[in-house]
Amino acid sequence: MDAVTYPDANVADFLMKNIIPLRVPFDSKPLSIDFNIKWTPTLITLDAAGNEHHRIVGFVGPDEFIPAMLLGIGKVYFETDRFDMAMTNIEKIFKAYPNSPVVPEAIYIMGICRYKSTHDPKSLKEAYERLKGLFPDNEWTKRAYPYRLL
Repeated sequence: MDAVTYPDANVADFLMKNIIPLRVPFDSKPLSIDFNIKWTPTLITLDAAGNEHHRIVGFVGPDEFIPAMLLGIGKVYFETDRFDMAMTNIEKIFKAYPNSPVVPEAIYIMGICRYKSTHDPKSLKEAYERLKGLFPDNEWTKRAYPYRLL
């Protein structure tokens, strides 16, 4: 990633504006043990308390890095019950990276965020229908399958 992803101008700009990056060698103890790092690169999105919310193992090219990080940031907000901030970050994926492989998971999480914000189950069904239409065989569509009944 040092040769391809991190030198990319868009990636560098995104990192400077949105993330506090920390590089830890995969065999650096105790962090490699604490965070169960077995391979490099391993990208982990943590909250301010050091709790993990998103993990990517393996190379991520510059075109996929930013949407993957936006999903990680969105998941931090989602899992800490800040649904408005989660939705703001996930919307950025839909607008700027509509063909990214993270879109199905982002749709799924967005549906849950909308439901938790409004308590309207229609949000869950809409997420399922969107997933079914765009990604009929995706694992996130399968996970949302029960929502079709709402």
